[in-house]
Amino acid sequence: MTLIKSISGIRGTIGGRQGEALTPIDVVKFTAAFGKILLRNAGNKKIVVGRDARLSGEMVSNLVVGTLQSIGADVVNLGLSTTPTVEIAVPMEGAAGGIILTASHNPGQWNALKLLNSKGEFINDAEGKEVLALGEQLDFDFAEVGDLGTEIKDNSYLQKHIDAVLALPLVDVDAIRAANFSVAVDAVNSTGGVFIPALLKALGVQTIYPIHCEPNGHFPHNPEPLKEHLTDLSAAVLANKADIGIAVDPDVDRLVFMMEDGELFGEEYTLVAVADYILEKTKGNTVSNLSSTRALRDVTQKHGGEYFAAAVGEVNVVTKMKEVNAVIGGEGNGGVIYPDSHYGRDALVGVALFLSHLAKLGKKASVYRAELPQYYMSKNKITLTPSLDIDNLLAKMEEKYKHETYTNIDGLKIDFEKEWVHLRKSNTEPIIRIYSEGPSPEAADAIAQRIIREIEAIIA
Repeated sequence: MTLIKSISGIRGTIGGRQGEALTPIDVVKFTAAFGKILLRNAGNKKIVVGRDARLSGEMVSNLVVGTLQSIGADVVNLGLSTTPTVEIAVPMEGAAGGIILTASHNPGQWNALKLLNSKGEFINDAEGKEVLALGEQLDFDFAEVGDLGTEIKDNSYLQKHIDAVLALPLVDVDAIRAANFSVAVDAVNSTGGVFIPALLKALGVQTIYPIHCEPNGHFPHNPEPLKEHLTDLSAAVLANKADIGIAVDPDVDRLVFMMEDGELFGEEYTLVAVADYILEKTKGNTVSNLSSTRALRDVTQKHGGEYFAAAVGEVNVVTKMKEVNAVIGGEGNGGVIYPDSHYGRDALVGVALFLSHLAKLGKKASVYRAELPQYYMSKNKITLTPSLDIDNLLAKMEEKYKHETYTNIDGLKIDFEKEWVHLRKSNTEPIIRIYSEGPSPEAADAIAQRIIREIEAIIA
C-alpha cells in the first residue's frame, strides 16, 4: 500500500495502515490542516469540494466534507465533477480554496486530495509543505458546536463550466456545427461520461457514440489514456466511421484524440494542435514541461513566439506561464492550459478549441496530424527500491553527460542534436520516469534503452 505526499497533493491507495495508505485518518488530518490554513489566510469560510466517480469517492467525500465542517468551514459540494470544473468554481464562488478528490490517471484503488488556492489553482510547494507539517501536528482547536460549518450541494457547475467554454472568443460553435462531426467518447466510466457528451451537444455535435460513459467508477480498462488502453475507442471509431474519438482520464484534465483511422492523434500532440490554433489567432509565447515534445517549440517558433520549458507538474507550468506571459501552455500528457479560461488543465476547453480548429481547417484529423512536426516519444520507467539513492544516480549521469546540453531543474534532461532524454523521480508513483524523443520511434527507443542500460550498470 502507498501514501505519497507531494506537490501533486496527498495521494494513496485505499485500505491498509495509517501513514502507509490513504486511510480515513490521513484524509481527515490533511483535510483539517489545509482547511485551517485556508480559513486563517483568506478570512473566508467557503471551500469548494468535488470528486471523480471512482469507487472510494463517496466515502472520501463524506470524510472531507465532515472534517471541513468540523473546523468551521462552509462547504460548497459539487458532488460528481471534474478537476477543471472545481478550479473554475472556486473563484466563481469567491471561496477560500478547493479540494478535488481524484487520483487522476491512477487505477481504481487509488484516491487523492488535490488542493486549490483561492484562484482555483494548485497550491505551490511551500504551501504544500505547510499543509503536511500542520497535518502531522494538528496543533489547533476544532470548532465549537455553534460554529460548525454548513454544506450546500450545488449541481449547477456542469452548465456553468460549459457556458464558460462557449463564451471563449476562439471557440467557434457555428464552425463546429457546420462541420457535422461524428464523435466517439471513452470516459473510463467516470465524470467525463457526463461532461464531455454534454459539452459536445452544446457545441453543436449531433452524432455522439459514448462508450464507458456511465459514471459508476468501474474502470473498464487502465484509466491512463494511452494507446494500449484505448482499443475499445479505436474499435468504436472504426465501426461507426466517426470523424474523431475523444478519451479523457477520470478527472477530465487530460485529453487524447483518436483519428478517423482508429490511430491516436498522440497525447503529446493535443497541446501542439491547440497551440497551433491559438498562436495563429493570438501572437505570444508557450510553455510546456521538460518531458513534453519538441513539436510545441517548433510550432511556437513558426508563429513567431518563444517557447519555454518548466519543471514537471502543473503548478510549475502555470508559474512559468505567468512569468513569460504565455498565451497557451500545458503538459505533453494531454493537458491544455489556456489562460483566457483559467490556469488549469482543462479537457473541456481543449475539446472546444481543437474541434474549432479542425472545423476551420476542413481536413481529416489524420491529414492535419501529418502536417505537424514529426517526433516520436518513448516512455519508460524503473521501479524504485528503498535502497536506491536517486540523487546520487542522477549526479553520476550528469557527470557522464556534462559535455552535452542539459538541465537539472527537474531530475536530469539531456538534449542531444536530434534526440533528448529526461530522467526524473515521479511525484505520484515510486518510479523513475525515463522519457525520450527522437525523429523516429526507433531513435527514441534506442536512446532510452542506452540510458536505461547505463543506469542499470550504475545500480548494479
